[in-house]
Order: sequence, then C-alpha cells, then structure tokens
Amino acid sequence: MANGKYSRLDNRRSPSSYCSTLTIVVFVALCLVGVWMITSPYIAPAQNIDDPAQQSKTEVKQVPAVNTEDTNAQPFEDNAGDLTEDATKRGIDETTSNSDTKEGQKEISQDKPEDKSEDETNTENGSNTDTQNEESKTNEGDSKSEDGGENDNQVEKKSDGNSGGQEDSGENSGEQKSDNSENETQTTENSGETTDQTEEKLETGDSQSQNQKSNEVFPSGAQSDLLNETITQSGSFSTQATESKKEKEAQLSSKQQTEYTWKLCNVTAGADYIPCLDNWQAIKSLHSTKHYEHRERHCPEDPPTCLVPLPEKGYKRSIEWPKSREKIWYYNVPHTKLAEVKGHQNWVKLTGEYLTFPGGGTQFKHGALHYIDFIQESVPDIAWGKRSRVVLDVGCGVASFGGFLFDRDVLTMSLAPKDEHEAQTQFALERGIPAISAVMGTKRLPYPARVFDVVHCARCRVPWHIEGGKLLLELNRMLRPGGFFVWSATPVYQKIQVDVEIWDAMSKLTKAMCWELISINKDALNGVGVATYRKPMTNECYEQRSQQEPPLCAESDDPNAAWNVPLQACMHKVPVEPLERGSQWPEQWPERVQKSPYWLLTSQVGVYGKPAPEDFTSDYNHWKQVVDKSYLTGLGIDWSKVRNVMDMRAIYGGFAAALKDVNVWVMNVVSIDSADTLPIVYERGLFGIYHDWCESFSTYPRSYDLLHADHLFSKVKKRCKLVTVAAEVDRIVRPEGKLIVRDDTETVNELENMFKSMHWEVRMTYSKDKEALLFVQKTMWRPKEYETVTYAIA
Repeated sequence: MANGKYSRLDNRRSPSSYCSTLTIVVFVALCLVGVWMITSPYIAPAQNIDDPAQQSKTEVKQVPAVNTEDTNAQPFEDNAGDLTEDATKRGIDETTSNSDTKEGQKEISQDKPEDKSEDETNTENGSNTDTQNEESKTNEGDSKSEDGGENDNQVEKKSDGNSGGQEDSGENSGEQKSDNSENETQTTENSGETTDQTEEKLETGDSQSQNQKSNEVFPSGAQSDLLNETITQSGSFSTQATESKKEKEAQLSSKQQTEYTWKLCNVTAGADYIPCLDNWQAIKSLHSTKHYEHRERHCPEDPPTCLVPLPEKGYKRSIEWPKSREKIWYYNVPHTKLAEVKGHQNWVKLTGEYLTFPGGGTQFKHGALHYIDFIQESVPDIAWGKRSRVVLDVGCGVASFGGFLFDRDVLTMSLAPKDEHEAQTQFALERGIPAISAVMGTKRLPYPARVFDVVHCARCRVPWHIEGGKLLLELNRMLRPGGFFVWSATPVYQKIQVDVEIWDAMSKLTKAMCWELISINKDALNGVGVATYRKPMTNECYEQRSQQEPPLCAESDDPNAAWNVPLQACMHKVPVEPLERGSQWPEQWPERVQKSPYWLLTSQVGVYGKPAPEDFTSDYNHWKQVVDKSYLTGLGIDWSKVRNVMDMRAIYGGFAAALKDVNVWVMNVVSIDSADTLPIVYERGLFGIYHDWCESFSTYPRSYDLLHADHLFSKVKKRCKLVTVAAEVDRIVRPEGKLIVRDDTETVNELENMFKSMHWEVRMTYSKDKEALLFVQKTMWRPKEYETVTYAIA
C-alpha cells in the first residue's frame, strides 16, 4: 500500500512542488543574468552618427583617461618609425590590468625617450595646428563611415594609425573596456584635477576645443612623424593663425603692388643725381671740408623712391663699344666745361652732336697707348696683361688710361670725385670704361687689402705727402706686396720750388714706407717724367728702420675692413706665411681667372658648404653653364649692345669669369652683410667693390647696360624697403638696358609688378620649385609729375 501510495505521488506532483521548482529556476536564471551582466562588455547606447556634437562628446570623454598618462609616457602612440613592432603591440594589447598597462608604457618610453619631450612641446606650443585639424577631420570621417561600434575604438584608432581598422572591433571590445576603465582609474588617482577640468569643459559644450586638444595629444603614427620632422626642421608646417596673417599681408601687399605711383626727382643735380653724393642737407652741416669731406658719401636716412629724369633733350641709345671710346652723344652727357678747360690736353672735345675723346690726358697728350707702352719699357716687370692685370687709377679724369689698357688685356678701376671737373666719371661710363665716383678723403676706399697689382696717378691732385702720408698709406693698404705705384706728376720732372719740396717730402715718405724707387724716366714725346715704386714682399725693411715712422698698425687692425672705416697713418705688415693671402703673386692672366687661389684651403668651408676650393670650382662651372646655355643664347640679348655690366651679388665672381671672352666688363659687387669673398674676385684677375644695397651706388645715372642679381633682393628686403632698391636699379640702368633677377618666386613676382609700374618691358619670366627668373628691359618712359627731395636741394 505504502509503495502504491508513493508510486502515485511520484506520478502526480502537487502544486506546491511546482512552485518550489519554478522559484529555484528563476533564482538560478537571475543569478546567471547577473553574472552575465557583470562579466559582459559595456555596450555604448546607440548614437546618431549624423550628430557631430554627440560624437565630439564621446571623443572628449576619452581624453582625460590618457592625457594624464602623458606625464609619464605616450602609451597609444604607434609610430612604426619610432618603435619596434613588439613594443608597439605591447603598448596596445597588454592592457587587461593596471600593472600590465604600466609595463607596456615603460617599454615604449624606453624605446623612444625623446618622443615625450617633443610631443609635449608640440602640445604646449600649439604648433602644427593646421595639420592636426586636418587629421582630426579625417578621423571623424572614418568614424562616420564605419558602424556605430567603431566609436568605442576611437582612441585605439588614433593611437594605432597604421593598423587601426584592420582588426575586428568586436574582438577588441573587451580589451577596450578594460583599457578605458583602467585609464579612468589612473586618471582619478594621478590627475583628478585634469579630469575635473575636462569634464567641466564637456559640460559647457566646448567640444571643438576639446577635440583639438585630443588630436594634439594623440596624433596618428604618420602624423607623429610629421610633428617630429617639423620640430627638427624649424617650422615646415605653420599654424592657421600664421598662414592667415601671411595671406592677409600678401593680399594687402598685392593690392599695394598694383598701386605704385612714381614721380620724377626734383633735385638740384637734376639728371645727374647721385643720392649719397648729392645730399646737400648733410654737406651743409659739415664742420670742415679740408679733407674733401663734402666729396664723400653722405647717404640720406630715407632713400629716395622717385625716378631720375633723363637729360632735357635728345637722349639716345649709347654708342656701341669700341666706337664709344672715341665718341659719345653730346646730349647723353650734355656738359662742355671739361671740353673748354681740358680740350687742349686732348681730354674731350665738342664736335657737332658728339663729344670726342682723342685718347689723351694731362700727362699723355699724344695718346694713352704710347704712354702705357712707355711705362712698360721703363719697368718691364710690370708686364701688362700678364703679371699686371688689375689696376687702380686714382684721379682718372675721363679714364682714357683705363680705356686703352683694355688693349693690353688689363682691367682698370678708374676713380675720381664728383667735383668741379664736371661729370668726368660719367664721361668714362658713357664711353664704356669702368669708373667710380669717389674721393680719397677721411675714410678707406671700399676695396680689400692687397688686391691691386698696380696703382696709377697721373697729375691726380692728391697731396700724398701731407699728414704723415695718410693717403699714400691707404694706397699701400690696397697695393699687393710686390705691386707697383706709378706716379706721373710735375714733382717728378720739374724743378720749380714747390715741386722740389713735394719731391723731397715724397722721397722721404716712400723710403720710410720701404717702397723701392726702381725707375725714373722721362717720356720725350709727351715731355713728362714717370716714377715707379715697388712695395716690399717681406717685413725685413720694416724691422730694420731706425725710426718707426710711419708706424706699423696694431695687430688688431684689420686691413680688409673698408666700409666707412677712418683712415689711419700706419702700415700693415706684409703676409709671409706660405698659405697666407698676399705672400705669393697670383698666377698670370688668364690662367688665374679659373684657378682656385693658393690660399683657399680644403679645411675651409665655402659659401655653398663645400670645401673652399671645390666650392670655387663648382661656382665657376655653374655660371659657365648658365651663361653659355642661357644668357648668351636663350634670352635674346644682343651682346654687341652690352658693355657695362654689374653683378649685384657676386660671391666668387663666377658670373663675370664666365663672360671673360665676351667684350664686356663686369663690376662685381659684394654686399657688406654677406661673406667677404671680394679678395677672391681680385685674385682671379677681376675687380669689384663693397656696397650696401640699402644705399645708393656711387655711380651716375644711366651707367650700366645690364644688371644681374642672383638671390639679392630677397635678402635686401629683410633690411630695407624693396621699392627703394628698385628705384636705384632704375637710376643705374640705361634706357633699353636690362635686368636679370634670379630669386624666390614671391620676390620675383613683387619685382615684376614694380618694374611693370615703371613701364619696363617684361621679356621673360620663368618659375619652378618656388624659384624664379625675371628678365626685364627699361624703356624711355618717365613720369610727368615731380617730387621734391628736400635734402637734395642746394
């Protein structure tokens, strides 16, 4: 019975039993659900991907978790160029616990210790903002294109720019949650203040600022390379503020460039205006003119921007060389005073519409060539055109001496002041002969020490013997050791009292200077005498003098310093070291033009960064190729109409050397703020001068047929107004003369607009890789209105 009863109960369960069972099942289920909820990954609520504000908030929320870790390391910067593959993976994958994360960060920090400081600097300075903003936009676009779950991995994508998106987000979701939670814990523990600040900004809705900060902290791998590159290369990428500012300035500048208004200079000198020599305001304020201070340079603080007028009537294109040596158009240099005063000495004569030059001078009435050959017969060692190549002619008159030395393959720097001998150097330049307006007064001439092979003075009216021989000692500074001083003046051959006294004083002075008198000869044809002295090549004579008068200059005195340096009555020692410039005579001409000077050493670094001799050769080869393949044939220049040329930034004189076989001469200008390479120019048998292009050049208007400027204007405009330099170029260049500019594109574009506004003809422009060439030609155009230059009114 009992069994039957129990058997019935097993088959028929009571309601209370069912309830108990159900309760147990529900309890177990709830427990499982609870466990599942605890262990399952966090699922972010669905977001509207079209709402950028919501997306920005998600990104910002993740910033503090890692931003505070930036003080120790950069755990999510996956830069393949900076980290090994193992270190990169460890920095991302080993984040299941706080201790593992710290270990990964330590390994990354050890692999690339400098990343910390560089990227911290980037964040602090806000550099590369434009690039980072672009990267931010790219990342946002990537997030929108993927499914919603990608938002959880956004920090991972930013830190792993090379591999992000290659792994399934679902596979990494657990690691991402652990990573976020651990980083949030570290944020609270290590930088609660930063977290509070970030959350406060989030609440105020400053999502744009936070998004920018997020990208600064977490650049992608590729972007990190750019940041590092930018730092090391000093700003390859600028900020948006900088770019916007530059663009506004460029637009303003562009507007100004189209609004240039030119006027003619209303000055006392008229068509012969030289700003630094016709500054009457400065001249009138001089306390003394005893030492020809009124003939020296007095440059105005505010250089003129007006244009110099042409002569009043009849200006014509200059006569071509060599005919120009004998005659020029009268109306181009309409001055007759010299013809009236010096006509009987065959300086210059007025013949119809021409000014003619018989080739004579005060000391060589019967022609310069006879006089030149007479000098060599007297002193065979002069060897014109071989040993003696570069000559300084002081008090040159109309420069017939230098003009005819071309026939002996000699280059002469003719020098005379702008004085009562009306426009004498202007005559020389119009004839196609090199000349500079300058005076031997109170300052050194703008030439290096020990560069002229011969210095010549024919009745040059310079009192060499006075004040301790200060002026003759200046010649001594410029004369090469072993070089010659040729003096043709009345004290050499006349016996009147004043000449005898001068001769005695000169004899005493030259002996004290250790100059050797090697020849005194009288030219029977011209009836003049010539004395020739030689400068010593050793210091032996200086050391044996019984009286140290004139004294030797102090060791600290640099003989090459020549820009606005006062004269001193002292002598510099002669260089005697074998590799010192001036201790040896240069190679004979023409070999010296292309051979590196013996004193340029491989241990010296040249202007272009190579060893100096190699730099010299490379420069010469470069300009030879440019001249031969471009300038002589590619620009359409008729070189028979070109005679007077200036290289406004000469360096080694390679441009002039490349034109050696063309019938031109080149004035090589070395800027005072650039490397002092002018001695190299002279060593190779060329010549030149120091100059500051923020001031006017010491030459008459309309002096040069061609100006060449290689990367000059972009440098000059950092120190002075480019418009004043452009006005100076217009003053120097003859009508129908030309200008070749090689410079950066921005500067060339600016210059092109300037010269167009002056009605210059643009013959060619060319640009490539931010470098450009401009070839323009001056026209006869002159403005109609005048501008009075008050300091230039006498």
